[in-house]
Amino acid sequence: MLKLLNLLKDGRFHSGQALGEAMGVSRSAVWKQLQHLESELNLVIHKVRGRGYQLAVPLTLLESEVIHEHGRGDHWPLWIHETIDSTNAEALRLIARGESAPFLVLAEQQTAGRGRRGRQWVSPFAENLYYSLVLRVEGGMRQLEGLSLVVGLAVMRTLQVFGLDAAGLKWPNDVLVGERKIAGILLELVGDPADVCHVVLGIGINVNMQSNDRVDQQWTSMKREVGGSIDRNRLVAQLNQQLQHELARHRRYGFAAFQEEWEQANLWQGRTVSLIAGSNRIDGVMLGVDGLGALRLEVEGVEKSFSAGELSLRLRDDS
Repeated sequence: MLKLLNLLKDGRFHSGQALGEAMGVSRSAVWKQLQHLESELNLVIHKVRGRGYQLAVPLTLLESEVIHEHGRGDHWPLWIHETIDSTNAEALRLIARGESAPFLVLAEQQTAGRGRRGRQWVSPFAENLYYSLVLRVEGGMRQLEGLSLVVGLAVMRTLQVFGLDAAGLKWPNDVLVGERKIAGILLELVGDPADVCHVVLGIGINVNMQSNDRVDQQWTSMKREVGGSIDRNRLVAQLNQQLQHELARHRRYGFAAFQEEWEQANLWQGRTVSLIAGSNRIDGVMLGVDGLGALRLEVEGVEKSFSAGELSLRLRDDS
């Protein structure tokens, strides 16, 4: 199926005979694969008698060689999957099999992508970025303090390189443009956080998605914001560079070195918010974060701190 996609990805018409000859299969076999592309990957294929078959939207697939060409500095070992349940789940499986970190897992599509608090992460084929970076962490909890917030800064700065100057942060793991979500972060930990462990930095970015009625919240994409398609290979290379730089700073200085930068990028700074924990709700004014990355709220005139976990932060209706 990937071979057929590579033949069609230019968005031009290709006859069934030409596709069959290039793949070494019959025209009926080509037809079956085309049906599979439509049903399994939700791709729209135009079929015109006398002209052949054409993808409604040209595709640029992820390629490790192209990512490396765009990148600078170190190249992490890289796995790219056509379709997988979840890049984070695959990263955890590779850790269990003894794969040496750091390494990176990417996918064109996820069938069971997930966000924080067990929410589904909608993952259409070859439109967005599904990215999981695995790190080996030594030296105890200090190396994990505020890590998700640092990753958020790296994602935001990557988006800004591509012209999304309005991108900003929402505590603890979201990147927004205005009130619309464009990227999310999910960190998963295995091992002993007090000694040696592995952490999976799962990042999902809406890149070229134009419409999707399965997303249950306000969202946007890079293409919607800049008005043109984004090269996802170049995006991966740029994100790699940003993460390498910021993670090195975090290892050396801890999150305290990022506190002021994060607050400057915080879109809800000074606004009235509600912090939801199960059936409990706390209303307050967003003051920012502390030197460990915990949320700082002014609640009834008193400053209080809250650590990330199964918490949800929302704007008050009157904010």
